Amino acid sequence: MVYKIGSISGDGIGPEIVAEARKVMDHAVAKYGHSLEYTDILMGGCSIDATGVPLTNEAIEQAIEVDAVIMGSIGGNPATSPWYQLPPDKRPEAGLLKLRKSLRLFANLRPSHLYPELRSACPLRDDIIGEGFDIMMVRELTGGLYFGKRETKPVNGVNTAIDTLSYNENEIRRVAEKAFYIAGKRRKKVTVVDKANVLDSSRLWRKVVTSVHEKYQNIELEFMLVDNAAMQLVRDPGQFDVILTENMFGDILSDEAAMIMGSLGTMPSASLNETKFGLFEPSGGSAPDIAGKGIADPIGTISSASMLLRYSLGLDKAADDIDGAIKKTLADGYRTFDLMPKEAAKKKGLKQVGTSEMGDAIVERL
Repeated sequence: MVYKIGSISGDGIGPEIVAEARKVMDHAVAKYGHSLEYTDILMGGCSIDATGVPLTNEAIEQAIEVDAVIMGSIGGNPATSPWYQLPPDKRPEAGLLKLRKSLRLFANLRPSHLYPELRSACPLRDDIIGEGFDIMMVRELTGGLYFGKRETKPVNGVNTAIDTLSYNENEIRRVAEKAFYIAGKRRKKVTVVDKANVLDSSRLWRKVVTSVHEKYQNIELEFMLVDNAAMQLVRDPGQFDVILTENMFGDILSDEAAMIMGSLGTMPSASLNETKFGLFEPSGGSAPDIAGKGIADPIGTISSASMLLRYSLGLDKAADDIDGAIKKTLADGYRTFDLMPKEAAKKKGLKQVGTSEMGDAIVERL
């Protein structure tokens, strides 16, 4: 069968890591008699350069017509890039927010688990790591501060910035349903992270999630304030199964969860709507400082490709093959520079490789 895949290379290291993900996906599905047909879609800074806007209506239509989208990274260095001299709604990240909204991508999944081979890259002590951790972050993606009304204006002669945080019960309910469904296939525990001691929106989250939980009595539910959750992630990450949270908290905590994996470059993500359609991307940024050097870590993007095959195309065996090939590649000692320990690597039998070499090594182990 031929599947239609949208491909957003984006900016910085995006084109390099997407190329490796496509290479791995092509080999994985070919084993089972399938093939992938790609449509290249412009978004981000490269779209600004080409069209003057970070995302065109044509690009949105292209994304709607495919079965799923694989994406690299967008944006540049805010201190030096001319893209960040533009109004906020014309900057690269505005294109991503618009695409998520247009495609109704309301649930973002970011798995954080520690590869045994990368234990030494984890910044936590061995006694904290214990037997490892396996966390699924479920982040609401189309509400909250990022999508609320915002303005900067003089108030009593003083420049004042106003950002509006709002959620309605339907937005909360649908992402809560996703979280409980996923927890039912895992270790059956959901931790809701909020700031209910301060925010009305968080108190509504607690009320709605508690109501949804009535249908999932076999799943443990707990609530945790976001400042405590940030601490607990580095004190005892093994306590978490599924973390459900709102947009901004999820944005921050998922990066923390990625760091305790050893590198943000290894963390995948999926953004889903009510259907099987999803946008799949690594959790790391565009890293413009290393773009074009061939040293970026493609594992997060390749793992995102595995999630694409699993969640959007239903090709579980091909996805399992990719996951297994990544683990085998790491077990065989291959590392991009971000995963190399500071101590003498040769004594550990490790081999530092570039972006394309890592992709080739994973393909070989498929």
